[in-house]
Amino acid sequence: MNEKLREGIRRLADPKITLASASSMFLGACAAARDGPIAWGWLALSVAGIFCLEAAKNASGEIVDFDSGDDQAVAPEDRSPFSGGKRVLVDGLLTRSQTAIVALVGYSLGIAAGVFVAVFREPLVLWFGLSGVALAFFYHAPPIKLSYRGLGELAVGVVYGPLICCGTYLVQRGHVSGAVFQASIPLGLLIGAFLWINEYPDFRADETAGKRTLVVRLGRRTASRLFAVVVAAAYAWLWLLPPRGLPLTVWLGIAGLPFGVAAGRRLLAHPEATRRIIPAQGWALLSFVLFALGVGIGLAAGARGG
Repeated sequence: MNEKLREGIRRLADPKITLASASSMFLGACAAARDGPIAWGWLALSVAGIFCLEAAKNASGEIVDFDSGDDQAVAPEDRSPFSGGKRVLVDGLLTRSQTAIVALVGYSLGIAAGVFVAVFREPLVLWFGLSGVALAFFYHAPPIKLSYRGLGELAVGVVYGPLICCGTYLVQRGHVSGAVFQASIPLGLLIGAFLWINEYPDFRADETAGKRTLVVRLGRRTASRLFAVVVAAAYAWLWLLPPRGLPLTVWLGIAGLPFGVAAGRRLLAHPEATRRIIPAQGWALLSFVLFALGVGIGLAAGARGG
């Protein structure tokens, strides 16, 4: 494998992006551990399948965004480690056919993993998997193109919140509990907020290419206010979890709050300055990761504490 091909595949399997699915799976696995033993082999297969779908989504999305001119329209001053796509086609790391092959292989392996789990472990997983694959593919792809119609943020919140988290729990326990569903909603909000802030550096390019994200539809300043509202709603929901029957230890998820607040304050102050926003993108990522770690550990600790 030559160096360009290796780098292209590495970008499509970007670990920064897989942190979202990893956080959701971690929370789902911790909730499952609260209610019984973990089947580690099935968990490993779940992780592998979702990882393959992540890489496939990135690859198929690269083709759509390249064809629309979106990736090429990102100005050098708006480049960010968290935005602007993986740029494997723009930078000539992969050809269009190579990118399509990565997408095909990734989707095939992810679907195969899901079918195997559905046949030999839990049939209901099939519906979770089909929903996830459809949302992943049509996030970019026509005719639905969710991210081009201002629906990508909702899709991300649903997939990386309830869908992956509850699906992980389902594989382990054979049903979905109210506790895991409640815990997954604020996580979905925070991961959706991470996507939201990542749309800021791409604002001009998205607008030019006709990609009508919520930031483009609302304008950067209005969207920055709503970003702060979404983060606040997520942590308000966390505060209400123990009164709804979850252990008090889930409040460990508050560890992510300072980073969410810092991201919101920076975005409100500088909604049109990419260089100022980049640190806030990292803080938004830390916010949802620490939230998932805290709530997940809190669920497991609550179980051990009786």
